[in-house]
Amino acid sequence: MTEPLLSTRPVAGTDIAVSPVGFGTVKLGRDQQVKYPQGFKIPDDQAASDLLALARSLGINLLDTAPAYGTSEERLGKLLKGQRQDWVICSKVGEEFVEGESRFDFSPEHIRFSIERSLKRLKTDYIDMVLVHSSGDDVNIIQQYGCLEVLADLKKEGLIRATGMSTKTIDGGILALEQSDMAMVTYNLNEQAEKPVLDYAAKHDKGILIKKALASGHACLEGEDPVEKSMELVFGHPAVASAIIGTINPKHLRENVETCARVLRNRV
Repeated sequence: MTEPLLSTRPVAGTDIAVSPVGFGTVKLGRDQQVKYPQGFKIPDDQAASDLLALARSLGINLLDTAPAYGTSEERLGKLLKGQRQDWVICSKVGEEFVEGESRFDFSPEHIRFSIERSLKRLKTDYIDMVLVHSSGDDVNIIQQYGCLEVLADLKKEGLIRATGMSTKTIDGGILALEQSDMAMVTYNLNEQAEKPVLDYAAKHDKGILIKKALASGHACLEGEDPVEKSMELVFGHPAVASAIIGTINPKHLRENVETCARVLRNRV
């Protein structure tokens, strides 16, 4: 058996260790209203199972899902039967995707309902990380609804191991880190406005996951490998635990992991 390309690394301030590349599963459950340059076909169970097996063999242990990702949670619940101990699962609360449209509900009642539903869908007793799925109005969501306090209560009950928010603003990201364990932020070659959130996390021992690490629009990088440059940027910041990448192409998944492993090796 060959050695996995990736080793796990700690999520600051928690007892959770994750692979530097996380497997985003939106494409396992939703193909409507998604912001990808090209259309795609949702993989069938065999193809999805093969993708998960490949991810695990490469050293990936982090799966990113959400109620807003269509049938993603339910499919993972079936596909991960007997494998729960091998994976760190990150899910979310607040956004729903119903009849082709997103809607948001950050009320305490809905958050508790959402967690209980996710536990059933994922066929698990606990979720490793749960993030509030922001609509963009981060600060107001946190202050008006007290959603991070609700997640903290669920953590005390043992249903969640770490809490946080997938944010879209600097103020929201920092406020989320003040009130929880971690934040998921956009940080890539095209968008680095949220870097102050990463800086705050590094100073205060908080966890950071990166979304949209491989943003489209890399044409400006003529003659350079855009994936390698993206990984160098992302993992050049000490706060980053993992970057979530959502490809369902086995070749791309392997190449992304190989590039990440090379970049991290070169940083040692």
